[in-house]
Amino acid sequence: MGLQEYKRKRDFHKTPEPLGTNAAANAERQFVVQKHAASRLHYDFRLELDGVLKSWAVPKGPSLDPGVKALAVQVEDHPLDYGDFEGVIPEGEYGGGTVMVWDRGTWQPEGDAEKGFKQGKLKFQLFGEKLRGSWALVRMSGRAGDDGKNWLLIKHRDKDARPDAKTDILARKPRSVVSGRTMDAIAADADRVWSNNGKPAPKKPNNGKGKFTDLAKYLNGLDGARQAKQPTKLQPQLCTLAATVPAGEQWLHELKFDGYRILAFIERGNVRLVTRQGNDWTARLKPVADALHKLSIENAILDGEVVALNQDGIADFQRLQNSLKRKDYDALVYYLFDVPHCEGFDLTETRLIERKAVLARLVPSNRANQNDRLRYSDHIRGQGEHIWQQACNGELEGIVSKLADSGYQSARSRNWLKIKCLKRQEFVIGGFTKPSGSRLGFGALLLGFYQGGYLVYCGRVGTGFTQQSLRQLKAELQQRVADKPPFANPPTGASRRGVTWVRPELVGEVAFTEWTDDGILRHPSFYGLREDKSPQHVGREKPRAVGTSPKRNNGTPGGKTMNKSTSASRRRSGTANNDAEVAGVRISHPDRVLYAEQKLTKLDLAKYYERVADWILPHVSGRPLTLVRCPTGPEGECFYQKHLTVSLPGTVRGVAIKEKGQASEYVVIDDLPGLISLVQMGVLEIHPWPARADAVEKPDRLVFDLDPGDGVGWKEIIQGASDVRDYLQGFGLESFLRTSGGKGLHVVAPLSRRNSWEQHKEFAKGVADALVRQFPGRYVATLSKAKRRGKVFIDYLRNQRGATAIASYSTRARSGAPVATPLAWDELSARIKADTYLVRNLPKRLDSLKADPWRTFFTTRQSITGKMLSTVRS
Repeated sequence: MGLQEYKRKRDFHKTPEPLGTNAAANAERQFVVQKHAASRLHYDFRLELDGVLKSWAVPKGPSLDPGVKALAVQVEDHPLDYGDFEGVIPEGEYGGGTVMVWDRGTWQPEGDAEKGFKQGKLKFQLFGEKLRGSWALVRMSGRAGDDGKNWLLIKHRDKDARPDAKTDILARKPRSVVSGRTMDAIAADADRVWSNNGKPAPKKPNNGKGKFTDLAKYLNGLDGARQAKQPTKLQPQLCTLAATVPAGEQWLHELKFDGYRILAFIERGNVRLVTRQGNDWTARLKPVADALHKLSIENAILDGEVVALNQDGIADFQRLQNSLKRKDYDALVYYLFDVPHCEGFDLTETRLIERKAVLARLVPSNRANQNDRLRYSDHIRGQGEHIWQQACNGELEGIVSKLADSGYQSARSRNWLKIKCLKRQEFVIGGFTKPSGSRLGFGALLLGFYQGGYLVYCGRVGTGFTQQSLRQLKAELQQRVADKPPFANPPTGASRRGVTWVRPELVGEVAFTEWTDDGILRHPSFYGLREDKSPQHVGREKPRAVGTSPKRNNGTPGGKTMNKSTSASRRRSGTANNDAEVAGVRISHPDRVLYAEQKLTKLDLAKYYERVADWILPHVSGRPLTLVRCPTGPEGECFYQKHLTVSLPGTVRGVAIKEKGQASEYVVIDDLPGLISLVQMGVLEIHPWPARADAVEKPDRLVFDLDPGDGVGWKEIIQGASDVRDYLQGFGLESFLRTSGGKGLHVVAPLSRRNSWEQHKEFAKGVADALVRQFPGRYVATLSKAKRRGKVFIDYLRNQRGATAIASYSTRARSGAPVATPLAWDELSARIKADTYLVRNLPKRLDSLKADPWRTFFTTRQSITGKMLSTVRS
């Protein structure tokens, strides 16, 4: 390719980039990986070959995991000069954005480099600061190859390979190998910008006298920044606890530190360290204050967390407490993650991503000295689920996810979310405290576990309760009030005041982050009573080593994989533990109420699914699933799960599906035990893919969700379902009807597995758009809620790859326990609503049916033809 394409794409009268020439081959070939925040963040992987830098854009970056095949899109060759650049390409120029030299070194081909490159299989050794060992670039073939541009970057199995679950090289080593800076610091410094002569311009020297003036000019140019007197007090922004990690590039993800939240007030060079409650800890944290004195800042408010690092470099709360008690400050570190005020400017209305750029400019970026007291809290944009999994695998507390474009609010906000990695087990309740403020019932429960025949106190839990559970538990506790503490080691002193002791007869399930050295729970949260667990059987649970992942059910869809002996074994086990059992599956917490109005318990739900198994299994077995899990019912915290984890039962298996260049395992069930296992997991909604696990790239059903906008009545929804049916009949496609269990109706058409996802979605969109054109006053096919007022939204997006719709006969995570229910078309009337059928009344309906309303659904043979696609395109 040479540099012809590079030069063709650039007007060197406008762009300041180097013109470049083909250079003679060097004895040692260089390689460089540049992290590039252009229109989208990516990594530019460049190898010196034939006098130029052969270049590939790697969207997700390189991985040390041999199981990861990272997409690498070949771009034009670049001049060797490009490999030295770290700085900023001005906006408006080709490739405008921040560039970091993330890694560099030399490389050696394994075999003939030129031949391997031409044949599309280049093997080589890297000798970099971060990337080492044997690698390969393999050109993709077929449609995926995109005219030979798409390659795969693969790490070979050798001593330098590491599974991503243990070592995410991008997350662990995010800084430049040239300057030690972060991307934010490089952007803020702007010390090298391509000049008009095609060379990187060096940073102008700063004489110290003008350092605050330069910063003030920079701050004055930020959107939302305004000059204001710095306050002497500030309430920190707080996080909202979330059950799942938010998705999307708009979120920045940081590690959640296990320490003390501290605001640093720097006023004319003087430093005050203040806790979240407003207590002055300057003297107590003197080494941190001394480190802040050394910063080149006159006035600022910095936000961060003081932690103590253990020998593995992980924040350890117990060590922090011990360090402060003993005044041993060696492990003390102040992680800084925000700057709401700086040098006379109020930055609370400036975007977070820009505030972090300011912070990166203030905090020393050279991290060669690991004993540095001040640390910049780095972040990763997007990839939240992956980052959270990495944190949990590393036994960290969790992550904090923040909206990149948000301001700084002195309150608890959903712009900042905390997602924890929790432990969970049962504990015996031995007492309670008085409530404070407007709270009802009680303040906290005192917890313990049995060890050597004695009840050992292990802390108290004061969160996780609802108003209803506070009242119910208080009544249970009052019946068990005792004169003496049941614990062998009851709390003493101030911790004992205001405690009412109870007989140790109640067992509660509690989630928490960790145990302290003193055997006390950290961050406990109450999940509910365990009436099926004997208090004497409650001990401290300790993690056990797992040699292999649980074996998965690999049987055929609908096939039975559990033999009688296995079922009997589980039945005996369940009986011994006082747990219920359905279809051979142990049901813990069988009496836990999930739907309060109907008083439906977890056991009731399991029996419902056992009752309707023959109806629901054909719709969910053998398909990738997205699950809505609500362990305490729809009124509690609910979260989505689609990927398989080792904690799931053996009756659930996985199917590997490629997502964004990487394979992920989706949840699949095949039989009744698998279905009941979902109930045991707290699943209230089952959403199958419109494709089977044995051919995930060939969808086999169309789903149109008729969703009413504001002001739309049931009559209009009925009309919408009829119009969709009529339009599909015009193509000769038979469709079927069901209530959604929510607000609307679904029209579903079975298909033979012949079309691609692109064709599938295109046809569905074409149908929706055609109906909107035909009846513009009735329908809309856009997600915009503003445009949906008074109209029915024909949601065709259920038909794209990875999207799902509620399964027939699945419950919904809604009050009343509604069920998505198949109907015959002649049943469609004003008397049946979207939530007419519930767990309580659906079995009666099924018993009364003379025939399955969808009896021909699985025998209907039809597909989307080329003529149909041409029709909806026109």
